[in-house]
Amino acid sequence: MKHISILVPEGDSSLSNLEATFKMFNMTNDALKKAGKAPLFSTHLVGTHNKARLSNGMFSIIPDTTIDEVDKTDLIIIPAIHGDYKEVVAKNGAFIPWIKQQYGNGAEVASLCIGAFILAGTGLLDGRDCATHWLAASEFRAMYPEVNLIDDKIITDSNGLYTSGGAYSSLNLNLYLVEKFAGREMAVLSSKIFEIDISRASQSPFIIFKGQKSHNDKEVLKAQEFIENNYLDKITVDELSEKVAVSRRTFERRFKKATSNTVIEYLQRVKVEAAKKELEKGRKTVNEVMYDVGYNDPKAFRDVFKKHTRVTPLEYLNKYSRVK
Repeated sequence: MKHISILVPEGDSSLSNLEATFKMFNMTNDALKKAGKAPLFSTHLVGTHNKARLSNGMFSIIPDTTIDEVDKTDLIIIPAIHGDYKEVVAKNGAFIPWIKQQYGNGAEVASLCIGAFILAGTGLLDGRDCATHWLAASEFRAMYPEVNLIDDKIITDSNGLYTSGGAYSSLNLNLYLVEKFAGREMAVLSSKIFEIDISRASQSPFIIFKGQKSHNDKEVLKAQEFIENNYLDKITVDELSEKVAVSRRTFERRFKKATSNTVIEYLQRVKVEAAKKELEKGRKTVNEVMYDVGYNDPKAFRDVFKKHTRVTPLEYLNKYSRVK
């Protein structure tokens, strides 16, 4: 039987993460029992102490055990916890050495949504891929530059370390773990009971591109503003570098460092975000939107749109249009 430790951090923990994770693993046990099989999971809420914790000042969460009482566990799950990210990691510093020790002893570790900040605080993610909520991507990169943040992914899996994207995509990671430990049949059953899309692999359609301006490079900011105000025009890298009076090679390097995108990728994302907003209104066809954002080639527009959202423009229109 696998011992699962669902952490109960200090601060405003995500009740939905805690409850759904606890229920999914225990539901799998119930389904196995009904099939005449032995349960697979022993699931516990684990804190640094066993006193009740408040979530958003409204709900109490009571761990059933503490890290001092858990000598060995097989899987640690870190829920999302809200607030200032640096404060969140500092408040939960007592978990860090315990997580590292358990991982060193063979445990696997999964973070849900912005729980990735605590997992990254252990140093175990350095040099590895990681997912978190797209809204927290800039802050995460600033705090953990050694981690390879893949901010459009739903799930990452690297050497017994698992991370998930934003909000309820944590359910997809739970399903992934159920499938890994209990088999595909149990995962499909869980997906039906909890009504989760088991095939979902990306959070790209939900990302709202905000321009990635949380940096202090004034020349890059100037270039970003120019792109956003003139994206319908044909803009070249040479034109931008001349406009901000920086050599092309230096400009491209600084732009990528500041925004995590190349200049061309940034221009594409600005156009795609404009296209998404028009498609959501549902008043225009895909071709009309394509022309509105400066594309003339349907294949090129489709390829760029799918690259950044993981769906085609037509699929996006059908799914998110306000006009049905």
